[in-house]
Amino acid sequence: MASSQSLPSQTRRTRIVCISDTHNSTVKLPKGDVLIHAGDLTNQGSYSELSKTVQWLEKVDFEVKIVIAGNHDITLDQGFYQDHGQSFHNKKPQNTAECLKLLTSSPTITYLCHSSTRIRLTNPKGPRTEFNVFGSPYSPKNGLWAFGYDGNGVEPDPSGTQTSTDLVSHEAVNLWSEIPLDTDILVTHTPPRGNCDATLGCQFLKKRLSTVRPRLHVCGHIHPGRGAQRVRWELERDEFANEQYHEAGVEYWDDPHPDIQSAKLSLVDLTPRGGNRALAFGNSAETTTNVSGGSPRDGLLRTPSVSCTLSSRQDPECRVSDGQPRGLGPGPGLGPGLPTLDDVQPLTSKSRELNSSRTGRRETCVVNCAIVATNWPHTGGRRYNKPIVVDADLPVWT
Repeated sequence: MASSQSLPSQTRRTRIVCISDTHNSTVKLPKGDVLIHAGDLTNQGSYSELSKTVQWLEKVDFEVKIVIAGNHDITLDQGFYQDHGQSFHNKKPQNTAECLKLLTSSPTITYLCHSSTRIRLTNPKGPRTEFNVFGSPYSPKNGLWAFGYDGNGVEPDPSGTQTSTDLVSHEAVNLWSEIPLDTDILVTHTPPRGNCDATLGCQFLKKRLSTVRPRLHVCGHIHPGRGAQRVRWELERDEFANEQYHEAGVEYWDDPHPDIQSAKLSLVDLTPRGGNRALAFGNSAETTTNVSGGSPRDGLLRTPSVSCTLSSRQDPECRVSDGQPRGLGPGPGLGPGLPTLDDVQPLTSKSRELNSSRTGRRETCVVNCAIVATNWPHTGGRRYNKPIVVDADLPVWT
């Protein structure tokens, strides 16, 4: 008799509504099973701003609501606010514990702060699927904002030949090494380098992304990077592959309904219904059960006529954890200040072995879902993007 591990797993279409960078806006949201907010809930993280946003999120109808902070949500970074809060709220200091409690005590919000959890959808009328999600508010330092890390240095060299001024990026490597390998959906405020980032994403997050290879990576932060890309990871040696990130190619999403006034969905369809190619993730024995909803041809991704690698293309789009911010010290298995080789080197024999053991994870869809289209929303003149809706096949738990 076959063991339970060898049995094929069933998947079912799950609708995920993705938003980020709402900056106090309470936009109308389409229906879905899961809501993900990838940070910058507010402009400056005051209690009144957070209270308004949390009340809005608690009222919208989703079975699960996953929320992370962003660099503008300064009171949620308690260490940062203790040092720099007076620069923002000198006349009326905010109580960081009360601000954080708005999210951590919410009965309907799963708040993640550089932490992970397993989500199981149990509504009998829903898809009854499950997934592992990791959420992090951190982004490379750029001005005086919260949850920042040094992310612009050169990569650490294990040989020890670099000077101390070269090693600022140990912080970034150690930070992103904490993303678990079994992550199905990754939510970060910053985008990875080269994907929906207008060339401003984090190279160290991208390197970890190429190792973890989640089904979906939801981000924001870089407002002009709004859009979606389907990244194909290298399986075997590919003459077109970008060895630094194990990336073999990218498909770009054209928003079929970009007008904010349009009632139609900005849909990224990663399922095989309507002639789409299913996301290459998991073993080939998976079976898919579709559920109703959505137009069959919306959300198609297009493949460039020329195989593209990161070095030769430009981006065309250019329940509750502990609630406490994590430190930026060494990750699991790391010595003091020492990154793992898999995180900082090109495709060595060791990293190729790791890749070959994860051959089922062939693709990741990266979604930058910034709602406010302008870079500096607190100065006025706001323009808005639509929420991005993702249909993905996720494992059924029943």
